[in-house]
Amino acid sequence: MQYERERQHKTMSIENILSTIEDNDFIVVGLGGSEPIPLMEAMHQLAAYDVKGCELSNTLPVGNYPFFDMPALKETLHINSWFFNGGLRKAHGKGHISFQPQHLHRALDKRLDAMTGRRKVLMAVASPMDEHGYFSLSIGNTYEMQLIRSGNVHIILEVSPHFPRTFGDNQVHVKDVACILETTRSLPILPAGEISEKDEAIGAYIAELIEDGATIQLGIGGIPNAVAKALKTKKNLGIHTEMFTDGMIDLIESGAVTNKNKTLYPDKTICTFALGSQKLYDYIHNNPSVWFMPGRWTNDPYVIRENDNMVSINTTIEVDLTGQCCSESIGYKQFSGTGGQADTAIGAQLSRNGKSIIALYSTASVKNENGEKVLTSKIVPCLKEGAVVSLTRNDVDYVVTEYGVAWLRGQSIGERAKRLIAIAHPDFRETLTAAVKTYCYF
Repeated sequence: MQYERERQHKTMSIENILSTIEDNDFIVVGLGGSEPIPLMEAMHQLAAYDVKGCELSNTLPVGNYPFFDMPALKETLHINSWFFNGGLRKAHGKGHISFQPQHLHRALDKRLDAMTGRRKVLMAVASPMDEHGYFSLSIGNTYEMQLIRSGNVHIILEVSPHFPRTFGDNQVHVKDVACILETTRSLPILPAGEISEKDEAIGAYIAELIEDGATIQLGIGGIPNAVAKALKTKKNLGIHTEMFTDGMIDLIESGAVTNKNKTLYPDKTICTFALGSQKLYDYIHNNPSVWFMPGRWTNDPYVIRENDNMVSINTTIEVDLTGQCCSESIGYKQFSGTGGQADTAIGAQLSRNGKSIIALYSTASVKNENGEKVLTSKIVPCLKEGAVVSLTRNDVDYVVTEYGVAWLRGQSIGERAKRLIAIAHPDFRETLTAAVKTYCYF
């Protein structure tokens, strides 16, 4: 009864919650589906409370909110994002949005230094309080629990009966919460999308590289979905991943994933956040076999390496003939973010018998200066001017396209170029071969 009275006392309207925001607050919003959407939709109203100098830090937002495209709010609320979505990409450059380069496992460590002298605010979602006074952080724990443990945090939680109760290091007690927004909202649904012929081909090549008993990390999209589909014939796979997806449930239900052979937390699926279908949310609800752990731990390469036979599968935008991967920008234009790509790629290569795989289509259809669609190679002599190197050539192991696999581990620049050209689209191989001499890729 004591906890219930405290919960009721801290339950407020959106307006009353916004009134608790103070000048110069550093507001951290839960990653992806862990952002409290009703509050995000109302954040532009902060200006009416005469609040100044706040910074809002978000990652992979699932919505496009009014304040994303309101540069006039800059004095009230400056946006500092670790991973862009379409809305942030579109509004970037108007003076009120900045991008923060980070590896996921160190992201909050570094941002905490920037918060020195400012009040910290967390805005996230949670499942309903249990009889002991604890909320579960539901589908996300990337940096939320780490921020709470840093101390003196003003915690604001959106709570809905439709948010799954999950397990791991993700429990928050009502006594530590400042404000509660009660809703009946369901979590956002991320469509699985269609798997193309290119995806199927890439998935099949990657599946050949993964042995029975391996522990895997997958992302989201056509290629990872195709990989999951191709892995259904494998045995005793394990999961230690940043993002838990629908494809992973399919692998568990097919019997391909048992987690029995994992050398780090056998019998447990380890992740730091989840995003997908209602089937996924139903699966993780009250499921003690899935642990949501802080990203500071799940994505630490030295933790990842504790999984023998670890395989990471990531995608990239383009790769040059030396092996450099640009996975987050198109030239100077910030497109997404580094996320955990370097974390998982390096961790997998540190693992005993581990492998890191980068996948991409061999080509892309883009508009030229006349506005006409033309086919371009995604394996290039040099990355575009201004392109961000998300994964250095020192950390690239396998590269896969629909034309095959290039094993770059331990190879010279000349051999790397030769192997990458072999998996490029046939229409561009001659041009790429000529570039080898031009750029001295010997």
